[in-house]
Amino acid sequence: MVLVPAFVSRNYGVIMEEQLEKIRDEAYALIEKIDDEKDLADLKTRFLGRKGELTSVLRGIKGVAKEERAKMGQMANKVKVALEERLDQAETDIKKKVEERKLVSEFVDVTLPGRRSIPGREHVLNKVTRELIEIFAGLGFRLAEGPEVELDYYNFEALNMPRDHPARDMQDTFYFSENVVLRTHTSPVQIRTMEKTRPPVRVICPGKVYRRDADMTHSPMFMQIEGLWVDEGISMADLKGILIAFVHEYFGKEIGLRFRPSFFPFTEPSAEVDIQCVICGGSGCRTCSHTGWLEILGSGMVNPALHGFVGYDPEIYTGFAFGLGIERVAMLKYGIPDIRTFYENDIRFINQF
Repeated sequence: MVLVPAFVSRNYGVIMEEQLEKIRDEAYALIEKIDDEKDLADLKTRFLGRKGELTSVLRGIKGVAKEERAKMGQMANKVKVALEERLDQAETDIKKKVEERKLVSEFVDVTLPGRRSIPGREHVLNKVTRELIEIFAGLGFRLAEGPEVELDYYNFEALNMPRDHPARDMQDTFYFSENVVLRTHTSPVQIRTMEKTRPPVRVICPGKVYRRDADMTHSPMFMQIEGLWVDEGISMADLKGILIAFVHEYFGKEIGLRFRPSFFPFTEPSAEVDIQCVICGGSGCRTCSHTGWLEILGSGMVNPALHGFVGYDPEIYTGFAFGLGIERVAMLKYGIPDIRTFYENDIRFINQF
């Protein structure tokens, strides 16, 4: 306890009275200038908080002379109540000002026309994929799918491409390890399907594939759709009939097509299929290099060597397979010159379809 000398005690009341008036006047002046809720809260803490200026004065009443103590207590309490009322009124005024500012800054003009939401559109590659699936489903093919991360065995070896086979150079891909790759075609789905299914097998296999290639007409990732039909008595005539039906259904009955001999390790004999240029109608232009023809897909009879990997008897069963790039079909269908356009995510491009 601090002992206050008698002569100090008698004068302390006067000093405290001056302090209370000074605190009140200073607080009133500051309240008039405040225009922010945070500053107001800081002001409350400064004067009325546990360690505030007014609180400190109130704690000093015990040092006032006994006959003056009641008077000083009443005065201090009166200043405190008046200050609380001013602060409460200031808080109400500030909240009102904040609300008014919000009404001005967040004003909504109800006379403005509404903003039309822009609906999403189907990507052209998804559109073409769906159309191709529908056509081949109408020709009796069912849908089959498989993993994009594939074993080397299914992607190459079971398709008659053993290690160090030169045909692998045409399908250089991305390797996770020596035996795990990103698939280079959807043909592994055909092998997996034949392993689980006895003939007849009649499937189409759409999906993403990957190769280390990139330019105006090639992409490291692109989409393919491949078809397979294995049964007794399947011949090259069946393959030609299916592909002619597909081309005429998708590009129009007036479009001609031709088969050119080619080589694929998983088909024998093999053929490339060309269609008449959809830009010039076969008369010759820059798109078709003035030949009148555009390559569209590869095809052929299933190589009997593949039957050994899936347990089919090549003396009983024959079949054919074909594969086409979905980007390639879309480019021919809509006259798109650069494959990279499909993956630029330009809404103006997508909106055209």
